[in-house]
Amino acid sequence: MSHSSYARMWAAAHGALEDLLLDEFPATAPRPQKDAFQIFQGLATFYLKYLRIFRSLEAVYDQLVHPQKRRVVRHVLDGVMGRLLELRNEMVELEMSEFHYFDDVLQDLKMTPEDLEIPIPRYFLREKMHVLKERQRMLAHILAKGGLIEQEPVFIQTMHLEEAVRILQVCERARQGRLRAQFMKEIRQAEREGLGKRRPPSALNPEQAATRIQKVWRGHSQRKRTKRERLEEMIFLGMLPAESSKPSAAHLRAQRVEAHRQLVQEQNESEYQQALLSVKKSVQVAEGPDIRETLQEQIRQWFLECRDATGKFPDFPSTEDGGSASIFAEKTPEQVAAELAAKEEEKEKRRKSKGKKDKKGGKDGKEKKKDKRGKSKGKKGKGEPEEEEKGWTMPPSSFLPTVKEGAKIYREVWRGRDESQNFLQRFDAELVREEKRLEVEEEVRVQVDELMRHELRNLKLVVDRDKGKKKKKAKKGSKKKKKKSKKSSKKKKKKKEKDLTADRTIESLYEELILEGFIIQPMNVKLSDYIGEYSYLGTTLRQADIEPMPSLSDVRQLIALHGVLPLGSQAVREKAPVVNSLLLAGPAGVGKKMLVHALCAETGANLFNLSPGNLTGRYPGRGGLQYLLHMVLKVARQLQPSVIWIRDAEKTFYKKVPRTEREMEPKRLKKDLARALKSLRPEDRVLLVGTSRRPFDAELKPFCKVYKKIILIPRPDYASRLVLWRELLRGGGAEPPPGLDLSSLAKVTDGYTQGHIQQAVRAVLHPRRLTQLAAKPLSASEFVGPLARLDPVFREEEDAFKVWYSKTPLGKRKARATKSLEDKAEEGKRKSKDTRKSKDDKSKVKKKKTKKKK
Repeated sequence: MSHSSYARMWAAAHGALEDLLLDEFPATAPRPQKDAFQIFQGLATFYLKYLRIFRSLEAVYDQLVHPQKRRVVRHVLDGVMGRLLELRNEMVELEMSEFHYFDDVLQDLKMTPEDLEIPIPRYFLREKMHVLKERQRMLAHILAKGGLIEQEPVFIQTMHLEEAVRILQVCERARQGRLRAQFMKEIRQAEREGLGKRRPPSALNPEQAATRIQKVWRGHSQRKRTKRERLEEMIFLGMLPAESSKPSAAHLRAQRVEAHRQLVQEQNESEYQQALLSVKKSVQVAEGPDIRETLQEQIRQWFLECRDATGKFPDFPSTEDGGSASIFAEKTPEQVAAELAAKEEEKEKRRKSKGKKDKKGGKDGKEKKKDKRGKSKGKKGKGEPEEEEKGWTMPPSSFLPTVKEGAKIYREVWRGRDESQNFLQRFDAELVREEKRLEVEEEVRVQVDELMRHELRNLKLVVDRDKGKKKKKAKKGSKKKKKKSKKSSKKKKKKKEKDLTADRTIESLYEELILEGFIIQPMNVKLSDYIGEYSYLGTTLRQADIEPMPSLSDVRQLIALHGVLPLGSQAVREKAPVVNSLLLAGPAGVGKKMLVHALCAETGANLFNLSPGNLTGRYPGRGGLQYLLHMVLKVARQLQPSVIWIRDAEKTFYKKVPRTEREMEPKRLKKDLARALKSLRPEDRVLLVGTSRRPFDAELKPFCKVYKKIILIPRPDYASRLVLWRELLRGGGAEPPPGLDLSSLAKVTDGYTQGHIQQAVRAVLHPRRLTQLAAKPLSASEFVGPLARLDPVFREEEDAFKVWYSKTPLGKRKARATKSLEDKAEEGKRKSKDTRKSKDDKSKVKKKKTKKKK
């Protein structure tokens, strides 16, 4: 795509964004809503529209080369990401579930399930690629220095003597069979050669021979054509996977253009940074003295006008209030003087009213309070419409002001700007000069404010000496207060925890954690490698009051929303709903470890391993554990983003420690882990991620206090298993042939996890089998044997996870809400029955009366 196409995409995204902002901020205040279904529909519509805008803006930011435009796009992009998190949080509070289904809304907006995928911004890694490469180099150097370079594990399959003898016998018999077959082949070939010499000449004439050859050839070509057309039809219908082919020339050219754009982005950015420094210096030299003189004249004029209007010199605003900038913010000196006079009149009225109230007796005040209380109670009893309507309203957003500001900048600066001469898309010098002029003005204003404060103080001393003395006393009082506040702040500072590693550098702490095995290298996997399909029956099941099991696609979306986006963007992390900890709970083999590594790989985060098995025998005692946690948190904050991973998280909160694990002391972290989480600030991009195969073995209350966001990962459903078989076979080096019944394999493996399917594929697709694929295509029966040796996830284990999740805080809220709805429905049925009975009784009485009259 060319620059103009991305400019059009940017314009279209801002057009959709402005329409969406009009819906977010209607002209009249919306009434509170009570229907939960309508509320969810509105939230889901907003969510999907923001998601569409997010996808467009991410592509625009990745490919634009103009440095100033990219900053505007980035500003809006951060706001849209945060708004997505806010809307998702509202949906969780409304439905009391982490998983939501948008089938009907997708259909209304003409979107596909693929549009639900959260795009991960590519700038998360691209803008710190140098830092990541340096970190990897340093990690490899430290591991090599300590002799801890991890080698690829070599799996050695052990076997008994009988099994080894049987394998040798099979190989020897196969060798003898091949030799015998080769010998028989040679005998048959010799016999054919002898028969060919004795064969009599053909009695067919040339025309008959040609007709026979044509018949055979046409039949062969037609069968071949029919087979190809049938294959194309099946691929078009999606019944068979498309044949893997090499990327086209256009695709390769597009990749080259994208790579070239990244180089142009870096060049334009470096030019822009140099221009910022040079332009600022030129503005300081050329316009700095003039700005200083104009500011001084404006402030002096304000002094005189306020003196003429009020009879005294005004108080100069402090630096906290904005200094002289707060005086002239879109106001004339006359308006400022009028505002000051109005404020002073209000102060005098308040003083007079306070004096009158103090003179009056306490009894009158008490009687008035009683009267007021009585009146308010009377109003409530009458049920007047002055009370606010109960219902749900959209809470205030922390990100909508950011989005509005970015939309305003685009509308005022970039929408109608003529870019026809800027073909190379370099920075705009006029905009840089305007921006730096404002910066220089702010810097000069700070210096001028200090000078003018001294000048105002001297004027007051000369003209208003008596008032100046009183103000000095007041200032002394304020100084005392400041001293007291300073003392209190010092006391508060004393309460802060001591730095246990104040005498050590971050590099030495980082090296120690690597050598001790607490910082590990994350695997190079992407979140998109976590294969799973969308659940198409979620909305239908929920409407039938059946809670569906979440799909793997939903899990992938939640990890992207609550893990990747806050860790990747500092602006999102600071303002978004705080999520400091995640728990991934599910059976063995569903991909919990892979999701943790994908989270680090997508954001470039450091991975700290504080699993109970990794803590055994290291940093013994309470003091050693506190020292370790202090080191981990200090390094994690300094080198953020960081992920602290606790594998087998339930062991830290065991109800009863098994005898075999008592030496490990798995509950060492139980008390200190909650304190460490409390010490994290909202702006710290540090995330605690726990993975658990048996969460029901842990004490529920402390477990849920540490892990407030719980994601339950189920076994894959039929659609996900079908995609898994196809992708894992391709990853193993075998393209699924048309004769391989993947649908039957997906049906047979109901109850098996992704790990089970991957083990079966590895067992079948060994190197020797891969060489035989051309002569002997894969069949579904080959995978039955390896699958039969594995234990699937039984229904009892899945029910145990469901029961445990229903006991979590969110599960309890969901159960209470469903119970209240059921109670209301029963009450409605009872009332309807009572009304029917009363109507029947009345009809019976009327019938009796009519009979008596007759």
